[in-house]
Amino acid sequence: MKTGLFFGSYNPIHIGHLIIANYMATQSDLEEVWMVVSPHNPLKPKKTLANDYDRLHLVHLAIEENERLKASNIEFQLPQPSYTADTLTYLREKYPNRAFVLIMGADNLATLHRWKNYELLLRNYPIYVYDREDFGQRQFPDFPEADIRFFKAPLLQISATYIRDCIQNGHSIRYLVPEKVFQYIEKNNLYKN
Repeated sequence: MKTGLFFGSYNPIHIGHLIIANYMATQSDLEEVWMVVSPHNPLKPKKTLANDYDRLHLVHLAIEENERLKASNIEFQLPQPSYTADTLTYLREKYPNRAFVLIMGADNLATLHRWKNYELLLRNYPIYVYDREDFGQRQFPDFPEADIRFFKAPLLQISATYIRDCIQNGHSIRYLVPEKVFQYIEKNNLYKN
């Protein structure tokens, strides 16, 4: 089974994440997309993250009715910070009959050469890149041996940082996140302090 891995902090998950994940699951050759909740991305500060299990629960709430999307907590049981190369090594051993594909934004592709064991990723896994408006014309590092494919998924100018800022400033985030995610954040006062 060809499975896309869409890593993210999902802090919180929002409509933009869901559009990309659904696009990749339905308009590429992927059979499903796993939304991998990362406990700690080594390139981002951990102090702004909500509890791991709250973020995982929000992903479950957001995708519960979509059979092609799955929430994954696979990195919760691995050493932190989370390195994609280590996670993929683990997944390959655990699921030898799956063909894994990395899904990332063009912004991540531009910095891929800074990732741990990025050569291993390029050599062993296809990478499906969704364009980002601010990176559309940028030159990327040359990875001639890699299987990198670009997709024009619909994008929204929305970020988890913007959503957290709205909450901090008392502004509504309704319609920026799925309704069940909105209700859970409100009920549990997430991102308010």
